[in-house]
Formats: sequence, C-alpha cells, structure tokens
Amino acid sequence: MSDAPSLRRARWMLGVVVFGLLVSGVTVWPAVPELKWGVRLLWGDGPAAGGLHAFVLQVIASLEEVGARHPHLLYAYDWLAFAHIVLAILFAGAMRDPVRNVWIVQCGLIMCALIPLLAGICIPLRGIPAAWFWIDSAFAPAAALPLWIALRDIRRVERVAG
Repeated sequence: MSDAPSLRRARWMLGVVVFGLLVSGVTVWPAVPELKWGVRLLWGDGPAAGGLHAFVLQVIASLEEVGARHPHLLYAYDWLAFAHIVLAILFAGAMRDPVRNVWIVQCGLIMCALIPLLAGICIPLRGIPAAWFWIDSAFAPAAALPLWIALRDIRRVERVAG
C-alpha cells in the first residue's frame, strides 16, 4: 500500500525548493542590472529616498567599482552561485526518492533555521542596515514551508508503508 498523492506533493514541494535555489544561484551573475531594475521599480531614478534606498545605491556603486578595479573579488559571487546550484542538485536528487532521502529535507530545514542566525551575526559585522535582516531572513520561511510540507508528506508515506 502507498500514499501516492502525498509522495507526489512531497516531490512538488522539493521541486519548488530546487527552482528557488536555481533562480537564486543564476541571478547572482547579473546582480548589478537586477539591483538597478529593483531600484527603478521601488524608488524610481531620483536620489536616495531613505536609508535602505541609499544602501542599495551604495551596493550598486561598490559592485561596479569592484568589477572595474578588482574583478577577482567577484569570484566569491561565482562560488555563491555554484553553492546554490549544487544545493539545487542535492534537492533534485531527493525528489527521486523522498522517503529514502528524508535526511536531505531535514538538513534543509536545519539550514533554514540557521539563516536568521547567520544574518543576525554577519549583518552588524559588515555594517549592513539592520532592516536587511528581514530581507535575508525572508528566505528561511520561503524554503522552510515547502520543506516542512514535504517532510510531513514523507512521514505520511512512511506510516502508510508501515
């Protein structure tokens, strides 16, 4: 006996996480155009209209300067993208057999719990505005919800399989 709907939903939820990781990985490379687009969308083309706006404009200027004067430092972005893509591959592998690979889902939930901890430590260390904590921490529930649904469904499949 099996619980095919629960297994199917677990796979779909893992697919959501895979998609999110892939998108967040490949969008690292065009960071400057993306940030400029976001600024235009949120604040228009005028001067800084607040602390967060000023910070994002500073980030854009910094990325442009580093790209022009010290492009080797952007190699860290390449590794950031790679890490997201590798994690997407890991979760895609879990989609093949979610029950046997439940540990990957559990590990993902632990990683989600650690996101606010890392943000809370590193944001003040790097002089990043405190409001950025909420932006970074938003990724935790965005990934944790589908992972939690997947884990719940995997446990349901395990109970039915006995």
